[in-house]
Amino acid sequence: MTHSFVETPTSPQSATAAHSPMAWKDKVIFMTGGSRGIGRAIALRLAAEGASIVIAAKTAEPHARLSGTIHSVAEEIRAAGGDALPLQVDVRDESALVAAIAQAAAWKGRIDVLINNAGALSLTPIAHTPTSRFDLMHALNVRAPFIAIRECLPHLTASQGHILSMCPPLNLDPGWLGAFMPYTLSKYGMTLLHMGLVEEIRHLPIRINTLWPATLIATAAVEMTGGEAAMDSARKPESMSDAAFALLDRPALSASQVHWLDEDVLLATGCTDLSAYAVNPERADKIQRDFYIGRFGAN
Repeated sequence: MTHSFVETPTSPQSATAAHSPMAWKDKVIFMTGGSRGIGRAIALRLAAEGASIVIAAKTAEPHARLSGTIHSVAEEIRAAGGDALPLQVDVRDESALVAAIAQAAAWKGRIDVLINNAGALSLTPIAHTPTSRFDLMHALNVRAPFIAIRECLPHLTASQGHILSMCPPLNLDPGWLGAFMPYTLSKYGMTLLHMGLVEEIRHLPIRINTLWPATLIATAAVEMTGGEAAMDSARKPESMSDAAFALLDRPALSASQVHWLDEDVLLATGCTDLSAYAVNPERADKIQRDFYIGRFGAN
């Protein structure tokens, strides 16, 4: 990989420091999901730059076991210095998603960034995956990004905008293919959607990137499924939010390649010490690698 930027970082935030402080004041971001986890972290990172963010997610009421709603995140966005439009949207509902994008465009007269963050996860083999769960993953991981991209294209063309989606690099290692194929098929389908999109709209002034965590990320969902041991072997969501902001903020960096891991973005911006992102700094050298990174079973 050829890195376009080299800096001497003093903290993780310095990895995204080279930008104009006013550059984001008039920008509008449409994000699917975002009421918690990585999406929330990205929204707050953009809010710190003064961006206006549409949170299009399903959770309008508090969950029994997971914190965060579209309204609580909207309040956090405003407190961080941005503006927010919370929209309760089930992105599986095409008419609701199309209407939400139209409402977002009308809110401030533009859409500058589409972030496809909503998704569904089920780590089950084919033999133990109900059709309803298969359909859910494909509806959220492939169909919703397809609709969102299609509907946002005119707005992003006008603003010379950016599409950033949370999906992995293609890894055809047989172990990964055989581990939980229904989920893998949906996420690889999302990646292929963007690979094709790059070619289809090459003539348009729209940047396209995918981003995936190189390691386990400490979210409420991870804590609920993996407990303290999983959290202790993870990085903070800020590794993804700082990487996302760097890609969105730096045209030369994002244009140098389409598909990125968060740590590669951070390294490309000069942040060579990633230990500050570890939930447990004492285990910074024992962070669990994420799905589809390297050879299956080697992590």
